[in-house]
Order: sequence, then structure tokens, then C-alpha cells
Amino acid sequence: MSEIQESTEDRHEHERYEIRLKGHLDARWADRFEGMTFTQVHDGSTILSGLVVDQAALHGLLRKVRDLGLPLVSVNLVARSFYTKQSAPESVQGAENENK
Repeated sequence: MSEIQESTEDRHEHERYEIRLKGHLDARWADRFEGMTFTQVHDGSTILSGLVVDQAALHGLLRKVRDLGLPLVSVNLVARSFYTKQSAPESVQGAENENK
């Protein structure tokens, strides 16, 4: 009758976002947005995409966009999934350590 339940502390959710910016950003911006992938789109915009650990991390990315004076076009949640600490992608593990 007793079921083994996974601790909520061991199970986390991460979300993949796409942040569209006006203009093409080149590789020199990559260090400012560690763990994010840059895609230049034919319409003249750049899409930053990657895993975001939580809302605080998303707001941190948006704050960087604002502080750098980059024109924000849109923010889209692309996917949501779950992971355990042992199966977390490296970019998420690093972001979790930064938030502590």
C-alpha cells in the first residue's frame, strides 16, 4: 500500500524560451547570454533560445536585454519539461548554482 514518492526537491521543471530581439546580434554578445543559442532570422531579428530555470532567471535575461539597450520584440515559452538533478542539462545545472 505504501508508494514511493519522489521528493519535489529532486524533481524540477525547466522551460525553453525564445526571446526575439530587433536587429542581428553577432557572436560578441554570446558571453552576455551564456547558455543561450543565437539565431539570426531573415527579417532582421535575432532569436535567443535556451533553457530557463525559473521566472527569476527569465527576468534576469530580460533585465540584461534592457540594460544593454537591445530592442525586445517578443518572449515566447516554447517547451516545458521536467528533470531530476541527476538528469539536468549542464546549462540548467550551472544556472541553478548561480541562483544559490
